[in-house]
This record gives sequence, structure tokens and C-alpha cells, in this order.
Amino acid sequence: MNGVRILAIVLIIAGVIGLAYGSFSYTKETHVAKIGSLQLSVKKKQTVDIPFWAGVGTIAIGGILLLFGSRKKD
Repeated sequence: MNGVRILAIVLIIAGVIGLAYGSFSYTKETHVAKIGSLQLSVKKKQTVDIPFWAGVGTIAIGGILLLFGSRKKD
């Protein structure tokens, strides 16, 4: 299996996961103040929405690469 085919499969899987979940969240920690040995920090939850068109586009690009990317020129 060559690199283009692997990339195409990874793109298709990423697109399907993006469509299935629609968003993901992560926790961002910021340091607010540091006074001597005392340190105050704030944890903030961030959510990133994945647009529908991005998932469909990723699947389409992966499919195109899978079909046409590994063809050799004669």
C-alpha cells in the first residue's frame, strides 16, 4: 500500500468521525496569578464545532485520492 492510498483512507476516516461527532472539546488552563509559592490558575472548557461541509469535503477528497491518486501514468 503506497502513501497516497494510506492518506486517502485516513482522510475518509477523519471525515466520517467529523460527521459522527460534530464537535470536540478540550480544557485550556491559564495561569492567572503567581504570588510567591502560591499560584492561581483557571481551567476553561473550549468547544470546537466541525462544520458539516468540512466532513463531507474531507470524505470527498479522500475518495478522489483513493480512486485517482494511485494510478500510474503510462
